[in-house]
Amino acid sequence: RDALREAVEPISSYPRAAGLPELREAVAGWVGRRFGADLDPDTQVLPLLGSKEIVFSLAQATLDPGAGKDTVLVTSPGYTIPERGARFAGGRVHRLPLVEPNGFLPDLDAVDEATWQRASILWLNYPNNPTGAVAPLAFLRQAADRCRHHDVLLAADEAYSELWFATGPPPSALQVGDLQNVLVINTLSKRSSMTGYRSGFAAGDRQ
Repeated sequence: RDALREAVEPISSYPRAAGLPELREAVAGWVGRRFGADLDPDTQVLPLLGSKEIVFSLAQATLDPGAGKDTVLVTSPGYTIPERGARFAGGRVHRLPLVEPNGFLPDLDAVDEATWQRASILWLNYPNNPTGAVAPLAFLRQAADRCRHHDVLLAADEAYSELWFATGPPPSALQVGDLQNVLVINTLSKRSSMTGYRSGFAAGDRQ
Protein backbone atom coordinates (compact mmCIF):
# COMPACT_ATOMS: atom_id res chain seq x y z
CA ARG A 1 0.00 0.00 0.00
CA ASP A 2 2.85 2.37 0.80
CA ALA A 3 4.46 1.72 -2.59
CA LEU A 4 1.15 2.32 -4.36
CA ARG A 5 0.52 5.57 -2.48
CA GLU A 6 4.00 6.88 -3.25
CA ALA A 7 3.65 6.03 -6.95
CA VAL A 8 0.28 7.72 -7.52
CA GLU A 9 0.51 11.14 -9.18
CA PRO A 10 -1.55 13.96 -7.60
CA ILE A 11 -3.41 14.48 -10.87
CA SER A 12 -4.33 11.63 -13.18
CA SER A 13 -6.61 10.82 -16.11
CA TYR A 14 -8.35 7.84 -17.61
CA PRO A 15 -5.88 5.19 -18.76
CA ARG A 16 -5.81 3.87 -22.30
CA ALA A 17 -8.03 0.84 -22.83
CA ALA A 18 -4.95 -1.14 -23.87
CA GLY A 19 -3.24 -0.32 -20.57
CA LEU A 20 0.27 0.92 -19.98
CA PRO A 21 2.93 -0.78 -22.12
CA GLU A 22 5.02 -1.24 -18.96
CA LEU A 23 2.16 -3.12 -17.30
CA ARG A 24 1.62 -5.40 -20.30
CA GLU A 25 5.36 -6.11 -20.38
CA ALA A 26 5.35 -6.88 -16.65
CA VAL A 27 2.45 -9.31 -17.10
CA ALA A 28 4.16 -11.04 -20.02
CA GLY A 29 7.37 -11.27 -18.00
CA TRP A 30 5.59 -12.86 -15.04
CA VAL A 31 3.76 -15.32 -17.29
CA GLY A 32 7.09 -16.31 -18.82
CA ARG A 33 8.72 -16.87 -15.44
CA ARG A 34 5.75 -18.64 -13.88
CA PHE A 35 4.45 -20.74 -16.76
CA GLY A 36 7.21 -20.69 -19.38
CA ALA A 37 4.79 -19.22 -21.93
CA ASP A 38 6.11 -16.62 -24.38
CA LEU A 39 3.55 -13.82 -24.85
CA ASP A 40 3.74 -10.72 -27.03
CA PRO A 41 2.83 -7.92 -24.58
CA ASP A 42 1.52 -5.75 -27.42
CA THR A 43 -0.93 -8.28 -28.87
CA GLN A 44 -1.53 -11.04 -26.30
CA VAL A 45 -1.97 -9.21 -22.98
CA LEU A 46 -4.81 -6.91 -21.94
CA PRO A 47 -4.89 -5.30 -18.47
CA LEU A 48 -8.28 -5.41 -16.76
CA LEU A 49 -10.09 -3.78 -13.86
CA GLY A 50 -9.76 -7.01 -11.92
CA SER A 51 -11.17 -10.17 -13.48
CA LYS A 52 -14.88 -9.95 -12.71
CA GLU A 53 -15.59 -7.40 -15.46
CA ILE A 54 -14.44 -9.71 -18.24
CA VAL A 55 -15.97 -12.82 -16.67
CA PHE A 56 -19.32 -11.04 -16.84
CA SER A 57 -18.83 -9.23 -20.15
CA LEU A 58 -17.12 -11.84 -22.33
CA ALA A 59 -20.41 -13.34 -23.51
CA GLN A 60 -21.44 -9.96 -24.91
CA ALA A 61 -18.34 -9.98 -27.10
CA THR A 62 -18.51 -13.60 -28.28
CA LEU A 63 -22.14 -14.73 -28.51
CA ASP A 64 -23.44 -14.67 -32.08
CA PRO A 65 -27.01 -16.04 -32.17
CA GLY A 66 -27.32 -15.21 -35.87
CA ALA A 67 -24.50 -17.63 -36.58
CA GLY A 68 -25.94 -20.25 -34.23
CA LYS A 69 -23.47 -19.48 -31.43
CA ASP A 70 -25.85 -18.77 -28.55
CA THR A 71 -24.65 -21.04 -25.72
CA VAL A 72 -22.13 -20.71 -22.90
CA LEU A 73 -20.80 -23.81 -21.12
CA VAL A 74 -20.22 -23.38 -17.38
CA THR A 75 -19.20 -25.74 -14.61
CA SER A 76 -21.50 -26.50 -11.69
CA PRO A 77 -21.04 -25.84 -8.84
CA GLY A 78 -19.05 -22.73 -9.63
CA TYR A 79 -18.75 -18.98 -9.74
CA THR A 80 -22.12 -17.61 -10.82
CA ILE A 81 -20.86 -14.63 -12.85
CA PRO A 82 -20.15 -16.50 -16.15
CA GLU A 83 -23.75 -17.73 -16.15
CA ARG A 84 -25.16 -14.33 -15.24
CA GLY A 85 -23.12 -12.69 -17.98
CA ALA A 86 -24.36 -15.20 -20.55
CA ARG A 87 -28.00 -14.68 -19.58
CA PHE A 88 -27.57 -10.89 -19.53
CA ALA A 89 -26.29 -11.15 -23.12
CA GLY A 90 -29.35 -13.19 -24.11
CA GLY A 91 -27.50 -16.47 -24.32
CA ARG A 92 -28.30 -19.99 -23.24
CA VAL A 93 -26.38 -21.73 -20.46
CA HIS A 94 -25.36 -25.38 -20.42
CA ARG A 95 -24.08 -26.61 -17.06
CA LEU A 96 -21.34 -29.23 -16.81
CA PRO A 97 -21.43 -31.03 -13.44
CA LEU A 98 -18.27 -31.36 -11.37
CA VAL A 99 -18.28 -34.65 -9.48
CA GLU A 100 -15.65 -36.22 -7.25
CA PRO A 101 -15.26 -39.53 -9.15
CA ASN A 102 -14.13 -37.49 -12.17
CA GLY A 103 -11.65 -35.45 -10.15
CA PHE A 104 -14.07 -32.50 -10.23
CA LEU A 105 -13.31 -32.06 -13.95
CA PRO A 106 -16.16 -31.59 -16.43
CA ASP A 107 -16.85 -34.54 -18.71
CA LEU A 108 -16.34 -32.92 -22.11
CA ASP A 109 -17.32 -36.17 -23.88
CA ALA A 110 -20.77 -35.92 -22.28
CA VAL A 111 -21.51 -32.72 -24.21
CA ASP A 112 -23.43 -33.68 -27.35
CA GLU A 113 -22.36 -32.49 -30.78
CA ALA A 114 -25.34 -30.14 -31.17
CA THR A 115 -24.41 -28.33 -27.96
CA TRP A 116 -20.77 -28.01 -29.02
CA GLN A 117 -21.91 -26.51 -32.33
CA ARG A 118 -24.01 -23.90 -30.50
CA ALA A 119 -21.36 -23.13 -27.87
CA SER A 120 -19.47 -19.85 -27.89
CA ILE A 121 -17.49 -20.13 -24.63
CA LEU A 122 -16.33 -22.95 -22.37
CA TRP A 123 -15.58 -21.57 -18.90
CA LEU A 124 -13.07 -23.41 -16.74
CA ASN A 125 -11.84 -22.39 -13.28
CA TYR A 126 -8.74 -24.20 -11.98
CA PRO A 127 -7.58 -24.29 -9.27
CA ASN A 128 -11.29 -24.64 -8.73
CA ASN A 129 -13.64 -22.79 -6.43
CA PRO A 130 -15.34 -24.41 -4.54
CA THR A 131 -13.83 -27.92 -4.92
CA GLY A 132 -10.13 -27.03 -4.69
CA ALA A 133 -9.40 -29.37 -7.62
CA VAL A 134 -6.46 -28.72 -9.94
CA ALA A 135 -6.80 -29.54 -13.63
CA PRO A 136 -3.88 -31.51 -15.11
CA LEU A 137 -2.17 -29.93 -18.10
CA ALA A 138 -3.31 -32.90 -20.21
CA PHE A 139 -6.94 -32.00 -19.48
CA LEU A 140 -6.36 -28.34 -20.34
CA ARG A 141 -4.84 -29.40 -23.67
CA GLN A 142 -7.80 -31.67 -24.35
CA ALA A 143 -10.20 -28.82 -23.60
CA ALA A 144 -8.26 -26.42 -25.86
CA ASP A 145 -8.24 -28.95 -28.72
CA ARG A 146 -11.97 -29.57 -28.32
CA CYS A 147 -12.67 -25.84 -28.33
CA ARG A 148 -10.58 -25.21 -31.45
CA HIS A 149 -12.32 -28.08 -33.23
CA HIS A 150 -15.74 -26.51 -32.56
CA ASP A 151 -14.63 -22.85 -32.80
CA VAL A 152 -15.39 -22.27 -29.11
CA LEU A 153 -13.40 -19.90 -26.88
CA LEU A 154 -11.79 -21.63 -23.91
CA ALA A 155 -11.98 -19.03 -21.13
CA ALA A 156 -9.82 -20.10 -18.18
CA ASP A 157 -10.46 -18.20 -14.96
CA GLU A 158 -7.17 -18.73 -13.09
CA ALA A 159 -7.74 -16.37 -10.18
CA TYR A 160 -6.46 -19.01 -7.74
CA SER A 161 -3.35 -20.02 -9.72
CA GLU A 162 -0.98 -18.81 -6.99
CA LEU A 163 -2.70 -20.54 -4.08
CA TRP A 164 -1.62 -24.13 -3.53
CA PHE A 165 -0.36 -26.50 -0.88
CA ALA A 166 1.88 -29.58 -1.13
CA THR A 167 0.99 -30.40 -4.73
CA GLY A 168 3.14 -27.63 -6.16
CA PRO A 169 2.35 -24.86 -8.67
CA PRO A 170 -0.79 -25.60 -10.72
CA PRO A 171 -0.54 -25.53 -14.52
CA SER A 172 -2.14 -22.86 -16.68
CA ALA A 173 -4.04 -22.97 -19.95
CA LEU A 174 -1.26 -20.69 -21.21
CA GLN A 175 0.90 -23.84 -21.25
CA VAL A 176 -1.18 -25.79 -23.78
CA GLY A 177 1.05 -24.70 -26.69
CA ASP A 178 -1.34 -23.44 -29.36
CA LEU A 179 -3.18 -20.47 -27.84
CA GLN A 180 -5.70 -20.09 -30.65
CA ASN A 181 -9.18 -19.98 -29.02
CA VAL A 182 -7.58 -19.80 -25.55
CA LEU A 183 -8.01 -16.85 -23.17
CA VAL A 184 -6.65 -16.92 -19.62
CA ILE A 185 -7.83 -14.48 -16.98
CA ASN A 186 -5.92 -13.73 -13.79
CA THR A 187 -6.03 -11.14 -11.03
CA LEU A 188 -4.18 -9.87 -7.97
CA SER A 189 -7.38 -10.20 -5.93
CA LYS A 190 -6.84 -13.71 -4.58
CA ARG A 191 -3.05 -14.15 -4.70
CA SER A 192 -2.31 -10.80 -3.04
CA SER A 193 -5.54 -10.04 -1.14
CA MET A 194 -6.03 -6.98 -3.37
CA THR A 195 -9.72 -7.39 -4.23
CA GLY A 196 -10.54 -3.69 -4.07
CA TYR A 197 -7.54 -2.62 -6.14
CA ARG A 198 -9.13 -4.00 -9.35
CA SER A 199 -5.97 -5.17 -11.10
CA GLY A 200 -6.02 -8.16 -13.44
CA PHE A 201 -5.30 -9.24 -17.00
CA ALA A 202 -6.43 -11.41 -19.88
CA ALA A 203 -3.84 -13.19 -22.04
CA GLY A 204 -3.75 -15.66 -24.89
CA ASP A 205 -5.20 -15.64 -28.40
CA ARG A 206 -4.26 -12.32 -30.00
CA GLN A 207 -7.61 -12.27 -31.84
